[in-house]
Amino acid sequence: MKDRYLSVDQVAELLGTTARFPRRLVEERRIRYVKVGRHVRIPESAVAEYVASRTVEPIRLRRSRLRRAA
Repeated sequence: MKDRYLSVDQVAELLGTTARFPRRLVEERRIRYVKVGRHVRIPESAVAEYVASRTVEPIRLRRSRLRRAA
């Protein structure tokens, strides 16, 4: 149990959103979470996985070998 468990408010602050967004992720089961009594805790690794799975890498365009004739 080396993973740090964050509250919904802490996750919202980490993601730069309101608390409503992490709550919706939990409700829709789009992120792992742990219920501790009536409290919801989200593992820090689950937040990192969520961000990594939704990160869009830029496309590197290749230059065409053919040049336009002027």
